[in-house]
Amino acid sequence: MKNPFVTNGYAGLEYFCDRIQETADICNLLLNENNIALISPRRLGKTDLIWHVFDNETIRKDYHCFVVDIYATKNLSDFVNMLGKAVIDELRPKGKKAWEKFINVVSSLRPEISFDMNGMPVWSVGLGAINNPAITLDEIFKYLNEADKPCLVAIDEFQQITRYNDPTIEATIRTYVQRCTNAHFIFSGSQRHMMNGMFTSPSRPFYQAVTVINLQPLNLQVYTDFCVEKFESAGKHLDKEVVTILYERFEAVTSYMHRILNVLFSRTEPGQTCVPNMLDEAIEFIIRLSSDTYESLFYQMPDKQRLVFLAIAREGKAREVTGGKFIKKHKLNSASSISAALKGLLDKDFITMDKNEYSVYDQFFVLWLKFKELI
Repeated sequence: MKNPFVTNGYAGLEYFCDRIQETADICNLLLNENNIALISPRRLGKTDLIWHVFDNETIRKDYHCFVVDIYATKNLSDFVNMLGKAVIDELRPKGKKAWEKFINVVSSLRPEISFDMNGMPVWSVGLGAINNPAITLDEIFKYLNEADKPCLVAIDEFQQITRYNDPTIEATIRTYVQRCTNAHFIFSGSQRHMMNGMFTSPSRPFYQAVTVINLQPLNLQVYTDFCVEKFESAGKHLDKEVVTILYERFEAVTSYMHRILNVLFSRTEPGQTCVPNMLDEAIEFIIRLSSDTYESLFYQMPDKQRLVFLAIAREGKAREVTGGKFIKKHKLNSASSISAALKGLLDKDFITMDKNEYSVYDQFFVLWLKFKELI
């Protein structure tokens, strides 16, 4: 690849930094038939880690591996749609014998599956086409339990199911998982308080059903060595202080650091050295390209949400946001209106909450607010 700081998904071992111990632990758990809850803030690299684990030679050879991102789903019908699509997309290149068995099992949706000019199946299930998602879910799990190979299923942003208007959804999926002996699961999520509630609360269906792994940030020295090596491999040089500054400024969130290093790498000519005074210009370049998007998002917020959003952005890490001190400092309305605004901001992922601290989810959004002198 021309630029080793990949910003659009997993690109293979050569461009994947560290996670040696985590990869070994997850592989070992899966190979020994355990289910896993993988929890971390978004943009820390958990989805790439899942793809990296599934790229392991033993797993790739002996298992069918499916990755399902349910972040955009709103109900069980959407969930089933995304799960079915993930299965057919993974089986398609493995030949007719692999995908034909799945199509035969999901009889409730067989009319909705089309074929391209090469005779390959295409998941063409339209919105609202799944009339009875419970039946289709049962069929998909029947396939997983009867597949020609054991299956590994990663469900990304799993906390999204708690937002469905269905109080039985957790218990339903837990029952299917428990009965499915030919498949094992990774439930990954980025809303730590929601994920911990699902898997560590004795009153919830998934309690003690999985091994919980909380993903930590990459080690600074390891990440620095990785970055320096990528520059050197291209005949370029990198001042280690650049990585240290990024690591501290963006709280070790891999996605932000990688995105900026992608720009810095492109702006460093062979034989030259990337130095700290190049950082501000690279960050400004990213913010400028995203400015229209952030402006649209900001001004689409209801007024009360916007004021609370700005207050949290000013604080960085905001605690006791419904308390009198916070209200007075930021000239906000009542505690009840702040609580309503918080719910709206959390539902839309504008902010996140961890250990009773609220912060803006997208750190580039905060930089845009500063760039526009709104905070």
